[in-house]
Amino acid sequence: MNHLKTFTLLAALTALFVGIGYLLGGTTGMLIALVVAGGMNLVSYWNADKIVLKMYRAQPVDEQHPNAVVRAYVADVVQMAQGAGLPRPVIAIIPNDQPNAFATGRNPRNAAVCATTGLLDMLTRDEIRGVMAHELAHVKNRDTLTMTVTATVAGAIAALANFAMFFGGGNDDEERPGGIFGTLALMILAPMAAGLVQMAISRGREYEADRVGAEIAGDPDALASALQKIDASARRIVNPTAERNPASGQLFIINPLAGRGADNLFSTHPATGNRVKALMELGTKMGLAPRRPVFAATATTSVPSTPASPSGPWG
Repeated sequence: MNHLKTFTLLAALTALFVGIGYLLGGTTGMLIALVVAGGMNLVSYWNADKIVLKMYRAQPVDEQHPNAVVRAYVADVVQMAQGAGLPRPVIAIIPNDQPNAFATGRNPRNAAVCATTGLLDMLTRDEIRGVMAHELAHVKNRDTLTMTVTATVAGAIAALANFAMFFGGGNDDEERPGGIFGTLALMILAPMAAGLVQMAISRGREYEADRVGAEIAGDPDALASALQKIDASARRIVNPTAERNPASGQLFIINPLAGRGADNLFSTHPATGNRVKALMELGTKMGLAPRRPVFAATATTSVPSTPASPSGPWG
């Protein structure tokens, strides 16, 4: 049922894209949009992960990295991937002050997991393990292809709506199927509809990735603590790349657009408090007692089990 729901929602995104083409250019516009949508889905299948990694300037790292925090991060991802029965993913860091992480790739054999430098600076080693276990859960659940393709199509819908805004005027408005009112409607409603579809696809997958990730790391409490810290910091630290490409926000463990309140209208992520509550309940079922107090929004930590310079991993 989950796969059927996802397929239906992806079909809805494609239909929305084609419908915009019809409103902009009639039957010809619809056919062009259909061809573009088909090509875009094909390109997304093979290359969307590479596009996203390049967009965020992700830098692959390995066990030979000069920084101890990064070496610990790599070692933990490798160990957890093996324990989850997954091939070793590409492991990367993103030069960004906002603490966050995401996974991408069309299948487990072509997956990549990424953490920002801000995340490695802020969280403890256990918390980093919890976050990356969540990302490995997305890989294990084969969510990464769906999330990446959805982000690509939703981004194209937003771009097409912007095209309508800048080039929708002119003497031929009355000849278009939607006329000037149809053009105005798609400018406003199309991105909102795309956001709603993204939200429907993403929210359930986040809860499931939290559950599976907590089992992979064996520590629901660490992931709950990390989510609270990331959420509080993401509200204060703007992610410029995500702001320029808002459709990619659903890839991250916490909405990277939360630094600007207006972007949170159609959040693709569940409320962090609800996720934390579910993880705490999971920890109780697993017989694990909470090991740390609820996070205070202003707290920061460093990785305790690996030596690092006082200035953090990035100099």
